[in-house]
Order: sequence, then C-alpha cells, then structure tokens
Amino acid sequence: QLQLVESGGGLVQPGGSLRLSCVISGVTLDHYAIGWFRQAPGKGREGISCVSLGDQGTNYGYSKEARFTISRDNTKNTVYLQMNSLQPESTAVYSCAFDVRPPMSRICRFTHGEYDHWGQGTQVTVSS
Repeated sequence: QLQLVESGGGLVQPGGSLRLSCVISGVTLDHYAIGWFRQAPGKGREGISCVSLGDQGTNYGYSKEARFTISRDNTKNTVYLQMNSLQPESTAVYSCAFDVRPPMSRICRFTHGEYDHWGQGTQVTVSS
C-alpha cells in the first residue's frame, strides 16, 4: 500500500531554515512525481515545489520560489524540501503528494487536484 510520511516541521524564527522530508513506501513503479504543498489557516492548498523522475534516473525539480529547493534521494525513496529565509506568512501545514507520470516524463505539476495520494502533513510555524 502506497504511503507518504512527512517529517521535519516545527517552530522556527523568522529568517530561519527547515528541511522537510517525505518518505515514500509501497510504490511499485518508477515513473512518478512528488509535490510539496502547503495550507495556511483559512486558505486553500498551494503547490510550492515538485520533482519528477525523468529519463536515465535524472530528477527534474521545480520550485515557485528560489528560497525553496527540492531534492530527491532515489535510493532512500525520500524527497526533501529545503526552505530558507522563512517568514511568518510561511506558517502552514506542509504536505507531500504522489502523482503517477508518463515514463521518462520531466514534468511535474503544481495543481493539487492532480495528485492521487497524500501524506498526513507536518506543521511549520514561523514566529519569534
């Protein structure tokens, strides 16, 4: 059974950094993408970063903001989201999600409705 588990959230001061992890288990294919999303209180879910496994095992990562970096360790089935220069408006629940993609696709999507499976989320709070 496919499962995603996030970790790494917590309380951080403005200007600080966090690295979130998403461990994927139970996956039976190698052409998929992982997206990171966040949902702040009273707001909708927002896509912030995603990574797709393309041809020859190369990962193709995309982020909406330069201070967010996504990476993927295929040997550990883990995707990381490095977040720098965090501000209070970054406070939200951060979730990773799984999207089946065509073989060798270099594209991943930021639309949450395209993703099939979700983790439980991890809380990130930015406050002094």
